Amino acid sequence: MRTTERMIELDLPITKLSLAARLKDIVASLNAFRIALRNRWTVNRIAELDDHVLADIGLTRPDVQDLLRSTGYADDPSAQLRRLARSRAEQSLRNPRMC
Repeated sequence: MRTTERMIELDLPITKLSLAARLKDIVASLNAFRIALRNRWTVNRIAELDDHVLADIGLTRPDVQDLLRSTGYADDPSAQLRRLARSRAEQSLRNPRMC
């Protein structure tokens, strides 16, 4: 049994983005980076809040600090923080504390 080497030539069109499309992608990337930095700055400000205020929004100081440590400088931690606060709010609605 012989094995022959075959090459498949695919005639796929090579698409090149126009200058306008490339500039649009660059601007979108820079805008996303700017928004991530702004949200990270906001989360840093949230970390400076009083413990009672953090508890009112469903967060604790270690939650915010751990999230800031676990994400990079260009990452947007606000979505994770929002999910955490929302899940804590849902838990408190399901299991109300006895007053």
